[in-house]
Amino acid sequence: MKKNSGFTLLELLLTLMLIAVVTAFAIPSMTEFSKNDRLTTNINSMIGHLAYARSEAVKRSSQVSMCVSNDTDTPNPSCTAGNWEDGWIVYIDADGSGTFDAAEEVIKAHGPLEGNNRLTPVGLGTQITYDNRGFLSGNTGSLLLCDERTGPHGKTIRITTTGRVRMEIDSAC
Repeated sequence: MKKNSGFTLLELLLTLMLIAVVTAFAIPSMTEFSKNDRLTTNINSMIGHLAYARSEAVKRSSQVSMCVSNDTDTPNPSCTAGNWEDGWIVYIDADGSGTFDAAEEVIKAHGPLEGNNRLTPVGLGTQITYDNRGFLSGNTGSLLLCDERTGPHGKTIRITTTGRVRMEIDSAC
């Protein structure tokens, strides 16, 4: 007698139902994971650029600034009006004027943040400046990074007078 091998219709339906149930639980978790990962990536990028600006100020013994820029993809980016989530540049403020001049050197640029993330300054404006000692020139403050979720999903960057940067998680958005 010949033995048939394969699946019955009932076995196939049960397997498909099991896959559907597991997928229904996994998709929301993956969405949450993706949003958290995007926030972490964006906050680490901002912290890295702040640390870079501070170290360059000390290394070059010159004033280095970081400002909002929505034209970072152009050959000659500059400080522009807008929000931090639009992008930013780090430049050597050679004349110490506190404003970007066409002759000043842009040493790093970052384009817009990914996703629906917004970066809100608290006590800071559209420019952060480090002096030749790595200290903050101007107001201390923080930057709050949030996405479309509300509640304790945000991340905060605090910048002290000495230029030290500290990240706090679970900030309220």
